[in-house]
Parts: sequence; structure tokens; C-alpha cells
Amino acid sequence: MQEIIEYKGWIVAGAFLLLFGLEHICPAAKAGLHPVKRILKNLSFWPINIGLSLAFILPVTYWAAQHALWERPQILGGIAGLALDILILDLFIYWWHRAVHEMPFFWRFHEVHHLDEHLDTTSAIRFHFGEIFFATFVRAAVVIVFAVPFTSVVIFEVLVLAFTLFHHSNIALPPRLEKPLSKIIITPSIHWVHHHAIRKDTDSNYGTIFSFWDILFRSKSKTNRFVNMRIGVEGRTDGGFLKLLLSPFISR
Repeated sequence: MQEIIEYKGWIVAGAFLLLFGLEHICPAAKAGLHPVKRILKNLSFWPINIGLSLAFILPVTYWAAQHALWERPQILGGIAGLALDILILDLFIYWWHRAVHEMPFFWRFHEVHHLDEHLDTTSAIRFHFGEIFFATFVRAAVVIVFAVPFTSVVIFEVLVLAFTLFHHSNIALPPRLEKPLSKIIITPSIHWVHHHAIRKDTDSNYGTIFSFWDILFRSKSKTNRFVNMRIGVEGRTDGGFLKLLLSPFISR
């Protein structure tokens, strides 16, 4: 587990490069694949959020883990404890994701991610720092209440980043592979519907790692991904990098 913490950045970078390459080999949608200007815009969010992670997210999370409300029994250690932590944290992300769609204040920040009019691995990097800032405090509360160890949080972050890259990717998976996978985890075909520029689909399929939360809480869309599905936000258009950074703070 310690090795995962030490090599977190390399693991995520490796997953990005692998999926980015596979998108060119077997793309699900060929139109608009990786235009350079769009890539650079999406990648511009990465250094900001890496800096935020190192300077703020990791210290806050570490502090929260050191101030848990109770001490975990030994039975909740090891692999069993890690599995429980992953479920707890993934359930938290499900409800947080749902909240940023349903609460107008938070949607202003999350909309920056959804305004991308194409979907691929670079879309997974495109999150406004404000959304990440607020999520850090809410997750810290979850860590304190459920006594989630810092190691578990970091391992979960690696999984979340890898899965986010995967289900945003423009990879065409064989149906006989994607269908069984989608019963357990979020696959590209599930998450593409979440980015469909029709609001009822945008407000569905909130899962990050596991797909059963949407079934359990009745937020799974009945729409299936189709060729030429329009990606983005209904009634809105994408903007430049600086405009996206400022947009949550501008009155409409």
C-alpha cells in the first residue's frame, strides 16, 4: 500500500498515456478526436489541480484522518477495511456528484467540466478548482466520521483518477466485454450518457467507480449511448480557459 502512495502520480500518468493512446487505436467516436487547442485547454486545469492537491487537499485529508471520532477495531484493518473504505468513499462521491448537479451554487463550478463538447481522457482532467476545494471539506467530514485511514483515502484517489480517465475515454470496447463490466463498474458507454447535452441525461448516471449506486438510488438513465450523441450542456456552449475559470463567479 505504501508503494501506491509513493507512486501515485506515476500510476495516474501511466493510465492517462495508455488510455490516450488507445483512443487513437480504437475510438468510439472519430469526429473531433483530440483537436490540439482543446487538449491544451483541458490540460491547463491539471497543474492548477495538482498544486491544489499538494498544498491543500492532502494536508486537510491527513489532518482529518488524524482526528477521527473513533478508533477502528482491528477487524476493520487490512484488505477488508480497505474494501469497506472504498465503498464508503465511492458512495460519498456518488452523493457529492449528485449534489453538485442539483444545487445551483455547486453546479456553477461543475458545469465547467460538462461544457466540454467532446469526450475523451482529457475531459477527466477538466475540473474547476472551486469544485475540488469544496469537495475536500465534505470528504474530510466523511473521513472524520467513519475513521477512514489516510492510506485508504490515497489509494481510493488513485482508483478514482484511473476510473475517471477510463469512463471519460473515447475507447470503443467490445459489447461482450463492456456489457458485463457495466453491471459492476462505470464504463464509457454509461458515463457518455451522463455527458449527453440533454438535461435529463446529464442529471443521471452519477457513479464514479461502481455502477450499482445509480440502480440502488434510481438515478440510472434509460438512454443508451448512440453514434453522434451530442456532448455538452443543453443550451450552453464551451468557452476558453480563462472564461471557464471565471464563469462560476460571474452572475448570469
